[in-house]
Amino acid sequence: PPHIKEEQEDPDPPHIKGDQEDPDPPHIKGDQEDPDDDWTRKPQSGSNSLNNPEVSVSGSRCRAGEKPFRCSQCWKRFVFERNLKRHMLTHTREKPSSCSVCKKTFTQSGNLLKHMRIHTGEKPYSCSVCGKAFSDSGNLKVHMRSHSGEKPFSCSLCGKGFSFKSHLKKHIRTHTGEKPFSCSVCGKSFSDSGNLKVHMRAHTGEKPFSCSLCEKSYTQSGDLQRHIQIHTGEKPFSCAECGKRFGFKSHLKKHTITHTGEKPFSCSFCGKSFTQKVNLTYHMSVHTGEKHFRCRFCEERFTWYTQLKSHQGTDKSLKPGSPQTLMNRARVPTDPHEQSPGPH
Repeated sequence: PPHIKEEQEDPDPPHIKGDQEDPDPPHIKGDQEDPDDDWTRKPQSGSNSLNNPEVSVSGSRCRAGEKPFRCSQCWKRFVFERNLKRHMLTHTREKPSSCSVCKKTFTQSGNLLKHMRIHTGEKPYSCSVCGKAFSDSGNLKVHMRSHSGEKPFSCSLCGKGFSFKSHLKKHIRTHTGEKPFSCSVCGKSFSDSGNLKVHMRAHTGEKPFSCSLCEKSYTQSGDLQRHIQIHTGEKPFSCAECGKRFGFKSHLKKHTITHTGEKPFSCSFCGKSFTQKVNLTYHMSVHTGEKHFRCRFCEERFTWYTQLKSHQGTDKSLKPGSPQTLMNRARVPTDPHEQSPGPH
């Protein structure tokens, strides 16, 4: 919506610790990038296979799958000797190419050329569909999948396909249960670095999403969008049965149950069912003896809000109508839920 002001995502704060991009897990299958195939390389003039022996030889090698040049360190094979020499730099850690601006070094001159575009802002590769420009041809190639719908990466466990390798790697964690990103403050772990980044705002107090109408701020953009509806009065969710509209999908979901009569939340002790989870939570107090509501003055606790209200109304230690009495009538739940059914 036009009222939303959103800051750009900052680099991960120093509190975040997590595994760096690790090698692809064995569950990932898909098109691998061929190091010998640089699709960004421009055709050279005079490279006709009829008068260029190397092109002719390379063509026959590619067709035959021949890779005669082998690395003595890791046994990886290559079609061309020049590619083997370039690969050997990864073992020697030699970085002969350096940036004249920031002095960063690279093993290959091609990588230096790509890096220089960070400084120049050059984006020579543009999408023929939407016009979006990129500094690297590989990024354009990946972007094109958003238009083509191509999903070259598939999960070997469930068969689900993905357009991007990073999305598949995140998906794999739903199978393995791996949570490599942990909070350095409280130790909570996450399967996705983005979720950790949002979590860190609970510790830092950062609220980067602010409303331009009332300046209220939020840690997540979704919370701001829901808040905006208070100002606009927008109710985008409508009931298919009666046409009643709601600002939030969760409210529509609760309302729909009034038509279906569904009671999806059932008590594991007595089997009684409820339309809302919060009602089940308070019902469980009958079995567990838990007392969610506490009087803020005398510390006595109650199972039901109605019991607390009755207690506060008969508290003789306060004068009727005094500010403390009015405050004392306020509900003081120890449970985070907002609704409180009565004891029936």
